[in-house]
Amino acid sequence: MSGTGRSFIPGLEPEPEDAAGGVEAAAFVLGLRARGVRDAAVLGAMERVPREAFAPLAFRDLARRDIALPLPCGQTMTAPSVIATMLAALSPQGARVLEVGTGSGYATALLVRLGAAEVVSLERYATLARNARSRLDALGFGAATVGLADGCAPPPTAGGFDRILVNGSLRDVPQDLIERLNPGGRLVGALGTPAGPRLVAIAQEADGPWRQVRETPLRISPLTPGLAAIL
Repeated sequence: MSGTGRSFIPGLEPEPEDAAGGVEAAAFVLGLRARGVRDAAVLGAMERVPREAFAPLAFRDLARRDIALPLPCGQTMTAPSVIATMLAALSPQGARVLEVGTGSGYATALLVRLGAAEVVSLERYATLARNARSRLDALGFGAATVGLADGCAPPPTAGGFDRILVNGSLRDVPQDLIERLNPGGRLVGALGTPAGPRLVAIAQEADGPWRQVRETPLRISPLTPGLAAIL
């Protein structure tokens, strides 16, 4: 998204001579709009954060397409439109955010770019956590914390969160996660249903959690709880 008065992350300012890259980024955003993504802040973040920088080298030429991409450890990099839908529902601006499932680190970077006050990302695979940390540091997103842990059961020392993003579908949302929501907090993820994964939003209100399973279908892989013994 173009315009003035917008802050940039160090190392991600556009190169003036890179006209082709700018056209490609604009086409990427227009494609997301055509798929129903309307949140201006999310579209702006996805224009500014290069998905190809987080994709495996063999698939970087496909990074600007709205498709999932393979990652090490048998995992996948979620399609951009799915991430955009979840981030728009999450509204992380100014919030302390827990991300369950770091993956490539792409969604982590988007959370930072959207103005989250703090991002704690937990990944069950050591390989993915290490690679994501390296990418985030190299691209100027070092403010995000990436830890090796079971995101579905965060360590007590992690504290509470204003927002929780679950990067994958679950049969049910663990009570451990719901209890980590601060008053007024919100969790966004996906629940497996007979019709496929559907967007779920849980808000922590004064009289207890409020849950809404929306009809929004999500092309997202299942999330496996627990810490991986290998990889």
